[in-house]
Amino acid sequence: MSNSESFIDEVSEEVRKDQLFGYMRKYGWIAVVLVLLVVGGTALTEYRKAQAESAARAAGDEILAALEIDDDVARAEALQAIDAEGGAGAITRLLAASDLVETEATAAAVEALEAVAMDEAAPEIYRELAALKAAMVADDATSIDERRAMLAGLATPGSTFRLIAQEQLALLNVEAGDTEAAIDQFVAISQDAEATRGLRDRAFSMIVALGGDIDALVSNTGQTPTEVEQ
Repeated sequence: MSNSESFIDEVSEEVRKDQLFGYMRKYGWIAVVLVLLVVGGTALTEYRKAQAESAARAAGDEILAALEIDDDVARAEALQAIDAEGGAGAITRLLAASDLVETEATAAAVEALEAVAMDEAAPEIYRELAALKAAMVADDATSIDERRAMLAGLATPGSTFRLIAQEQLALLNVEAGDTEAAIDQFVAISQDAEATRGLRDRAFSMIVALGGDIDALVSNTGQTPTEVEQ
């Protein structure tokens, strides 16, 4: 290799180094920012996780302390005073509603349950359970149509409490005096493949009590309810 070629190579190498250093001086801050963002994001995530765990433990301790109270009214008040969100908040209000029902504070119980049912931060199963219980504990101050509306969304396919909601709708028809519609609903429940034995037996019992043709139903389904056998 000639001296001129060697000189050209050395100059080219120095030019590349200068360009590289120039790029680093010009754009190096971007890499630093990216590193800081990654590190900061990880730290923030861990902090939030620790905060959530701490809040969950604190809420759990408060719930356990409230459950140790013997008096129903005082226990309900203690549970309602707990400041919790999400699943913990839903559980707290469900427990409080149960105590409110025991003390015959039906309106307050329904209010607590409806708050859970409308809480988008709560797990879906808790929201559905709260809506179901609200319809079940509502007294005569809540009309049959209003209770039907509370149950309508729960009686659809895919709902965790579909069959229980359908049973409650059938009972509302009994309350309204629509015996024929109630019998049809109980027959549908008794023939549902997902119905438990207990639910199927209750449906058979209601069909009998309402004057339905239980013999034809048993003949068609091939299933004999416990209550009928007894």
